[in-house]
Formats: sequence, structure tokens, C-alpha cells
Amino acid sequence: MIGKAGHTRDGIKIHQDVDFDGMRKAGAVTARILDEIAEHVFPGQTTGEIDRIITEKVAEYGTTSATIGYKGYEHASCISVNHVVCHGIPGDKKLKDGDILNIDVTVILDGWFGDSSRMYVAGKLSRKAERLIQITHDALMKGIEAVKPGNTFGDIGHAIQTFAEGHRMSVVRDFCGHGLGQVFHAPPNVLHYGRPGTGPMLEEGMFFTIEPMINLGRPETKVLADDWTAVTRDKSLSAQFEHSIGVTRNGADIFTLSPTGKFHPTYE
Repeated sequence: MIGKAGHTRDGIKIHQDVDFDGMRKAGAVTARILDEIAEHVFPGQTTGEIDRIITEKVAEYGTTSATIGYKGYEHASCISVNHVVCHGIPGDKKLKDGDILNIDVTVILDGWFGDSSRMYVAGKLSRKAERLIQITHDALMKGIEAVKPGNTFGDIGHAIQTFAEGHRMSVVRDFCGHGLGQVFHAPPNVLHYGRPGTGPMLEEGMFFTIEPMINLGRPETKVLADDWTAVTRDKSLSAQFEHSIGVTRNGADIFTLSPTGKFHPTYE
């Protein structure tokens, strides 16, 4: 049972038991949409058509898109292909055989935000892309394993960084996870690198995303002229997985688990 609601001295909101139910419901819708979009990812498909289908599903499930209208953004998803790190804008681009892509969706249900992203592949997955995707997925799960009261946000970042760099990949530093709940973005910033024992201490009732972006090459990124699309400076492949979680007495409650086990693109 969580104690009194409020905020930590770092401005991080502490939520109540009943709030976990709202986040589970919102997260479940996001996860279901990401499951159902998998069959629509194939060579020759456009990212714009994928986004159109997602937009329909957001409405079908009685939810609202958190991204349509957010700072002028016009789509229900971000779709980031190959060397696009994050915030890729859906459009007329046709997927080619072997393309890897991250699809990021956030819905609002009864005021609660469900935010998640995962990787997909169009056609046949190359060995190097498969390895990148696997390491990125496992890095996220290493970060989630570090979530428990008494640990720090630095412990989460350290777990992700040491795992990814141990496999000779790099962690993007220009973007991070974030607090959420009845708002899209709130404190804290959840860095995917760091030193153990640093940063705010984790407390039961905190809600936030962990969403590491891992590159095959160097970590540096740049944002294109559209002010959204972030790419790797060296044009190396990038991958990302994201879950929304709540801190419990014993660890983490993952709000955005795939109901059919499709969180990883090699589920078949």
C-alpha cells in the first residue's frame, strides 16, 4: 500500500494504488495497437499507411492520440526507419526488404497516458540488425531489472549503458525517458547512461518510461530541418524499445506488456 500522494523534493509525483489501474488500462491499449500493427509492416508498405491504420485503431479503442497536435505534430505515431533514432515522421516512404523500424504510440484513456515503442522489420532481418535489436531489447530489460525502491535513476542508466557498451554498441545521450501519468511528460528525465548510486532515489508510486536508443556506430545524433526527425550522425543503424512502468514495493509494474508476446519482432 502506497502512502500519502505528493511529490519528491526532485518534483517527481508519487501516485496511489488506484492510479496503477488507470496506467495499466492505458498501457494495455497501446500494447494492443502495437501488436495489431505488426501484420501491416512489410516491404512496399508506406509509413504513412501504417500511421493511418494506427490512427483508426486509436479511435476504435475509444482513446485519444497524445501526439496529434502535440507541439504541432500531426500523426498518431512516430515511425523511425534504419538510421532514424526517434521522432521519424510518417509519410510516403516505402519500406524496403530488410528495413528495421521503431513505431512509437501514445494514447490517452480516461486521462492516463500509455506510451510504448518497439521494433519491427520489413521482410528479412539482417544478422547485424537482428543483433542490434536483441541488444537494445535486452538493455531495456536490464534497466527495468534495476527498478526497485532504494535504487537510483543512475542505477537504471548504468545497467543499460554497461550492457550495451559491453556489446560494442553505443547509447544515445541526446534523448531520454520521462515521467508520465495524467501528463505526457513530467519529471524525472530518465537517462540511459550513468553512474550507480547517482540521481534521485526510486520510490514506490513513481511512473516513468525507460526507452533506450542504441546505435551500431557512434552515439551522436542530429535533428533534421523538420525539427522532429533525429538521425545518427554517422548513418549507423539505431534501435529503440520503450515501456511505461510504475515502481512497486518489490520492483516494476510494466504497464505496456504485449498481450500476445509480440514485443520483440522475432516472436514468430
